Amino acid sequence: MSEIHYRQADVDGFKISYREAGTPGKPKLLLLHGFPSSSHMFRDLIPLLQDRFHIVAPDLPGFGQSDMPSRDRFTYSFERIADIIDRFTELVGFDRFAIYVFDYGAPTGFRIAVKHPERITAIISQNGNAYVEGLSDGWNPIQAYWQEPSAANREALRGFLAADAVRWQYTHGVPDEAQVSPDGIALDNYYLARDGAHDIQLDLFLDYQSNVALYPTFQAYFRKHRPRFLAVWGKHDPFFLPPGAEAYKRDIPEAQVSFLDTGHFALETHAREIADAIRAFFAE
Repeated sequence: MSEIHYRQADVDGFKISYREAGTPGKPKLLLLHGFPSSSHMFRDLIPLLQDRFHIVAPDLPGFGQSDMPSRDRFTYSFERIADIIDRFTELVGFDRFAIYVFDYGAPTGFRIAVKHPERITAIISQNGNAYVEGLSDGWNPIQAYWQEPSAANREALRGFLAADAVRWQYTHGVPDEAQVSPDGIALDNYYLARDGAHDIQLDLFLDYQSNVALYPTFQAYFRKHRPRFLAVWGKHDPFFLPPGAEAYKRDIPEAQVSFLDTGHFALETHAREIADAIRAFFAE
């Protein structure tokens, strides 16, 4: 087994922290985390795949150990995040690669795929949505903010950033909550407690509407380029519903879709099963 290295890249003046494992020359796999996490969420998956892939897992801008500039110095949008991660892949030599997308990682990775379809060898979506039928009623307060971006609607969303709400995201839908390590929850809450972090996340809540607006663009990419596609989905996810996973087969009939008896953060309880599914998928 090769070691995991913890590195930093200077992306045109923006520091991106990332984990790297595996052997250069093997198939490249880019892991993209979601809200409110970091590359730490892949801590169990990476050792299970590093013999098969050259893996890179960055912390998205404003997350984890990557730079989190103030809002007056940086516009927190998914377009900006995708631009930086796109440039990051070039700097670390990821010219052709598969992507594993989760939550916020999906609109980030799908933007890169639309821009550079020739670079994408496959897509693994773990609760990474691209269809309106995948959005649960849990999005209603955020959608109200999209429709009326008032101070009151913004303040109403701060509850999503509370420590108990983060824990709930990890444990909801998990048959045995004792399987969920407290470490990821504690780390996410640590990052969210930094000065300015809440308002950055509220900016991204508002900008998430840009991702929904791009769903038809993402779907057109799927239909035109038919990337090899695997969806592994925690079926009790309170935010992204199973119909969102099934919808991929509408645009990519060959897509493989499987469901796991867990919630949003499926890797917390099913890293081994997800790794086995990925290995089997690439062995075909």
